[in-house]
Amino acid sequence: MDATTDSVAITSVADAPNVLYALTREEALAAYRMMLLIRRFEEAVNEAFAQSRVRGTSHLCIGQEGVAVGAMAGLRPDDQVTSNHRGHGHFLAKGGHPKRIMAELFGKETGYAGGRGGTQHMAWYEIGFLGSNGVTGGGIPIATGAALAARQTGSDHIVVCFFGDGASAQGTFHESLNIAALWKLPVVYLCENNQYAMSTPVSESCPVPRIADRALGYGIPSESVDGSDVSAVKGAVLRAAERARAGDGPTLVEARTYRYHGHSKSDTCEYRTREEEARHKARDPILLAESCLLRAGWVDAPTLAAMRADVGAQVAEAVKFAEESPEPSGDATEGVFANE
Repeated sequence: MDATTDSVAITSVADAPNVLYALTREEALAAYRMMLLIRRFEEAVNEAFAQSRVRGTSHLCIGQEGVAVGAMAGLRPDDQVTSNHRGHGHFLAKGGHPKRIMAELFGKETGYAGGRGGTQHMAWYEIGFLGSNGVTGGGIPIATGAALAARQTGSDHIVVCFFGDGASAQGTFHESLNIAALWKLPVVYLCENNQYAMSTPVSESCPVPRIADRALGYGIPSESVDGSDVSAVKGAVLRAAERARAGDGPTLVEARTYRYHGHSKSDTCEYRTREEEARHKARDPILLAESCLLRAGWVDAPTLAAMRADVGAQVAEAVKFAEESPEPSGDATEGVFANE
């Protein structure tokens, strides 16, 4: 059931692969800090749900931080992004404020949707984050339409669409790739292949070895990269973005990754073994980055400890801000519209 080949355990700094090879010291430190922020944020969300301080459900991206951070490193600030149900990391990496994201999860007025959207329905157009989405594959046609809009208005920004391996079996995936290929739209389809669509392993839902192989049917290029390797993800997205800006159309990028938690907070992962989980956790993207930073001599252990403490304090402040923020004003019909 384990579909990935990236299973080399890291036993020492010297053994760790260099996952920051395409980054400067400043970029590497920023990438490490952002991955750490996403991890601590998601852990705080998980704790809040466990303590019933937040209602509903959540879909955590713990283990997948390298994909979001690597992808954003390959984009310009004016590029746009669509996300999915597992989108907190995408939003944070694009520039979302931890306090406002947390407040939205707590259902407070200071959240991005005024406390009315929750975990799966947040957007901030000012930074190009076009929104997370509770529908499997729901962001794919939105990204395709946004790319068409960029083409029609003469803009040279591109759109990156995050989705999971399960969404690649949706009709919207195939329809969108088909029209984007025909019209050479400036969009990068980025599949976070975390090996499972809920409890279904990718090997039972995809008839080809890699999600990236699906691009062949639409005559577009593709890459399949290690999602724990920040530089590899950045490089793939950067190449795809440059191609899109040049008018050469879309690219399908597959980032092979792994979610440590279940599909949602009620999922106990009975469909996979603890041995499989341990193999993937041995290549944790944050631990790999730490090893690279230490090996390069760019930081020392006390500096890393200070960064961890600082990020922890930042997340604690976000939780405090959310808890102390006011409840939504008005009623549930505000901000809702319908076309007749």
